Amino acid sequence: MSTATFTALSTATFKEWRRDKVGLFFNFLFPLLFLVIFGLLFHGQEYEGKTYVDVIGPGVMSWAVANGAVFGVAYWLVGWRRSDLLRLIRMTPTGVSSVLSSRYLVSLGSGVLQAIFFLGFATLPFLGLHLTWRSILVVVPLVAGITVFFTLGLLVGTYAPSPDAGAAIANSIVLPMAFLSGTFYPVAGMPHWLQTVSLAFPMRHLIDGVSAAVSGEEMSEILIPTAIMFGFALVFALFAGRLFRWSNKD
Repeated sequence: MSTATFTALSTATFKEWRRDKVGLFFNFLFPLLFLVIFGLLFHGQEYEGKTYVDVIGPGVMSWAVANGAVFGVAYWLVGWRRSDLLRLIRMTPTGVSSVLSSRYLVSLGSGVLQAIFFLGFATLPFLGLHLTWRSILVVVPLVAGITVFFTLGLLVGTYAPSPDAGAAIANSIVLPMAFLSGTFYPVAGMPHWLQTVSLAFPMRHLIDGVSAAVSGEEMSEILIPTAIMFGFALVFALFAGRLFRWSNKD
């Protein structure tokens, strides 16, 4: 993979991401609506010694980042394959690693920007999310979360025949996962059997890792969910690699 090829693909992918105004709205602003609504509705209430925003803030942020990673790569892959752009790229010396790594770089950068924007907004006085100096460690589970949902998005984008189908498949996976993983309601308040089931979802581990980092908990509480997410990512990547298609005719 040449540096020039990687740079050109990354630049093209970044420009496509930046010009997608609807996508930017749903990545950056739409999740904040949920935080503001729930934050104001339950303002002043506490759960196990934490404010409600401290409990759901990391969950909503995790959902936003996961959603952005899945939809970003799925829409991109379906669009480029449907327009035969991927097939044209295949005729050049460019390999699949160049194409996917450039998209991953953009997903990683946009996910980190989402997290910074979200956490900065959530600390405003009317919401009052509490951060500590150790909250910077949120980048550790965040990178793992972007990676696992990027690979999940590859699976969706490889399988989906059209953007609409990709959106439907992605929503049917991510949305139930969000509700069952503690995005809008503490997972500790769910029935025990549901808590156990939620461990099968990568979003549960993303929320656990982000919550631990934001709260300044021990490093082990951050690293264990991170390791589990990379395990999920490896499995998804293996399946995506076997199913990857350069064209709808493949």
